[in-house]
Amino acid sequence: MSRFDLLVVGEINPDLILRGDDLAPAFGQAEKLVEEADLEIGSSAAIMACGAARLGLRTAFVGVVGDDPFGRFMLGAMARRGVDVGACRVDPALRTGVSVILSRPSDRAILTFPGAIPALRASDVPDGLLEASAHLHLGSYFLLDALRPDAPALFERARARGLSTSLDTNYDPAGRWDGGLERLLPFVDVLLPNETEALKLSGRDDLPAALDALAGRVGTVALKRGPNGGEARRGREAARLGALAVDVADTTGAGDSFDAGFLYGWTRGWPLDACLTLGTACGSLSTRAAGGTAAQPTLQDVRDALPAGRHLPA
Repeated sequence: MSRFDLLVVGEINPDLILRGDDLAPAFGQAEKLVEEADLEIGSSAAIMACGAARLGLRTAFVGVVGDDPFGRFMLGAMARRGVDVGACRVDPALRTGVSVILSRPSDRAILTFPGAIPALRASDVPDGLLEASAHLHLGSYFLLDALRPDAPALFERARARGLSTSLDTNYDPAGRWDGGLERLLPFVDVLLPNETEALKLSGRDDLPAALDALAGRVGTVALKRGPNGGEARRGREAARLGALAVDVADTTGAGDSFDAGFLYGWTRGWPLDACLTLGTACGSLSTRAAGGTAAQPTLQDVRDALPAGRHLPA
């Protein structure tokens, strides 16, 4: 039996979340007031790892931070949420990144200082940790400059040790949508894009065509559709579900919580519709509070929140 159900590799940085009705900055030294400000666990991969641990997956994380307050905040907060951060590298020569999120209930804008994020290397993932894990997830592919060229080799190392794999590329700030991805996709078991990412990654102009194209390249595609829920494809098996009705406080990290829920079911061999049920529920429920982790549900929370007609395997 593996020591860890899930090994997450990716970026680590906190989110400074600002909320209010008018969040558009005004230059010329004009000062605006916001309604709320919170420093929370940030970064797609870290939020996903916290969501997986909240559901009960034994989760380890590999990333890089600086020896600074932001880095210590992140490692401590992740550990308190049950994520093993023992393999994370603390580099005193680097600064931990940070994202400033301007958050409205239905949308958000993000400004990110990458800091240590691009310094993560495939060699930071030890063979012993791969051998102790059952599934490898890579997040924020396009931000990981040092790791990206070696990502196919990392996934090959994982596959050789019996791990299944998943990838959430997240958005490409450079707008190129490649970065060697063609070499990586043959080693990916589950791809987890949102709508924009699916269109960009596939080069298609509509979502059905994008989903068809991506499903022909990886084993399973789970498409995140925000307030419209999600859609998934595995061979000829398909599923589509709407989001749960919740009072939305902040959408930060909802897609990452979707990833955690979907992969919980997928790694346990659940039917595709059950994986999607858990993914969409986790994404929906995570929006009930500020930040990406504060409202992440337990498995029982999801069971209690599901409407009639939706259920999870025992």
